[in-house]
Amino acid sequence: MKFVDEATMRVQAGNGGAGALSFRREKYIPRGGPDGGDGGDGGDVILVADKSINTLIDFRVRRKFRAENGAPGAGRNCTGASGGDLRINVPVGTLIVDVDTRELIGDLREADQELRVAAGGEGGLGNARFKSSVNRAPRKTTPGTEGESRHLHLELKLLADIGLLGMPNAGKSTLIRAMSAARPKVADYPFTTLHPNLGVVSVGSAQSFVMADIPGLIPGAADGAGLGIRFLKHVQRTRLLLHLVDIAPPEGSEPPAQAVTSIAEELQKFDSELASRPRWLVINKCDLLDDAARAEHRAALVDSLAWDAPVFEVSAATGEGCEALAGAIMAWLDSQAADAEAATAFESVEELPETREAAGLPGLPEID
Repeated sequence: MKFVDEATMRVQAGNGGAGALSFRREKYIPRGGPDGGDGGDGGDVILVADKSINTLIDFRVRRKFRAENGAPGAGRNCTGASGGDLRINVPVGTLIVDVDTRELIGDLREADQELRVAAGGEGGLGNARFKSSVNRAPRKTTPGTEGESRHLHLELKLLADIGLLGMPNAGKSTLIRAMSAARPKVADYPFTTLHPNLGVVSVGSAQSFVMADIPGLIPGAADGAGLGIRFLKHVQRTRLLLHLVDIAPPEGSEPPAQAVTSIAEELQKFDSELASRPRWLVINKCDLLDDAARAEHRAALVDSLAWDAPVFEVSAATGEGCEALAGAIMAWLDSQAADAEAATAFESVEELPETREAAGLPGLPEID
């Protein structure tokens, strides 16, 4: 199935039903009076985050959605039926923007989260509503109001704990295949990955994290070169970046240090906050070198980059080092969760008064 992460749609909420103009007409009951009921409310248009959907491709086929109108009122004070709400399922991680105003309407980050994007119109009033002591036979009614109409832009940003970065053919797809059950395409030519892939990495019992394989970047990506910045947005929600580098690139390719620096520059151009996010260096294809050459290449790369973050050596093809990498990532994620929980608990504690007097306690006796 084709991966689609942007789409537009037009939504129209239901109109409210008109109020009824009616008078009671029954045998032996003269001057029955007004009994026109109110119209029903129009249905809303609601977007629902569905974890079973992972692309916006459905909205490339159908782009117009309309909720039901409210039914008009009827005699005998019968209120018209309200129109049914229209619920539209979208992937978790979808941003909704109003095309006309450029307003960010909502961000569906959690499964089953709902967002009303267009409100239905209100039902009109029947003539029974206007009955009074001085107007016993009102002929006034009101029509229902129109439902909201909106032109929306949907943008999907994948939700993952870990994002993989690297030049084309650095081995990102092979690594995610080695560490998870995801099966992205793997080949020996650049730009094999044309859309992001998600994989769930299991670490021990009841411990796992989600890893995102992002298509390869090249210098100038932030300006539109290669696949451009089309997929960089998918790493904006990741908590940790793994920068994959080929320890023994083919002849004619950029040196490893230059490849790392080039991508770091593209990240800075795209989003400075993303560039400052925690980023670990993962040296891949270590099985191609013996121990001495591997140590020499690693030392040269780390010194050239002045790298002060964690460094890992793996072979995605053979699985070497992948288990240790997964364990380190899980430990880091757990520590981040613990720190966040501690910070939340600390913020909930009220500040203590600076002095005893401020706390309502008597001052301490003076000591000679």
